[in-house]
Amino acid sequence: MPVLMLDRVGCRYGTPPRHVLALDDVSLQVESGELLAIMGPSGSGKSTLLHVAGGLERPTAGRVRLSGHDLGSVGQAELSLVLRRRVGFVFQSINLLASLTAAENVSLPLELDGMRSRPAMTSARKLLSSLGLDEVADRLPGQMSGGQQQRVAIARAVIGERSLLLADEPTGALDSLSGETVMRLLRDQCNSGSAVVLVTHDSRHAAWADRVVYLRDGRLVDELAPPEDPESILRKERA
Repeated sequence: MPVLMLDRVGCRYGTPPRHVLALDDVSLQVESGELLAIMGPSGSGKSTLLHVAGGLERPTAGRVRLSGHDLGSVGQAELSLVLRRRVGFVFQSINLLASLTAAENVSLPLELDGMRSRPAMTSARKLLSSLGLDEVADRLPGQMSGGQQQRVAIARAVIGERSLLLADEPTGALDSLSGETVMRLLRDQCNSGSAVVLVTHDSRHAAWADRVVYLRDGRLVDELAPPEDPESILRKERA
């Protein structure tokens, strides 16, 4: 069963004749262990697709299924529970809580889900260590570099073994080395069994995906396998 399935999804804002059709009859599915990249010009519906896939917005047409749950047919309480336990979000703006350390930011989703503070913190520190972030565990976001903050944000998004990770331009504000590190983390999540949906404008980062789909004016207009593996692109850049 696919982790994520969109079936003829539409999303409309406003009312005729001044409505905006952000998504128009979009169908796709993402399997466990797959990294799907979404590309397209600004205003093509990429971020809206992520918001609909993650239950942040309700579609005006079609169905969204997440790990077998029809997001349009469940109540708000059940929807919140499914999203909190199964979906992680990573955004370009990072959105770490400024008054919490890296470890506290990462442990927060577990505590919100009912885990006691001490085991939640132990899990958070273990995850940060596995990502090479021991040195920043006790630092506030303002004491970290942009790349470190984004890696902490990814740790917060994946803790608790989420089945789906949604990433909206997570490398847009980073230098090339930090961006490469973030892409490796996303790829590692797929290797661990999660499905990852990545919105990006950068073909170098799309090359890390198993599939690339293209949006234009809210419609899927093309789907391709990446033309090159990411390692070959990195070698060319460093030459």
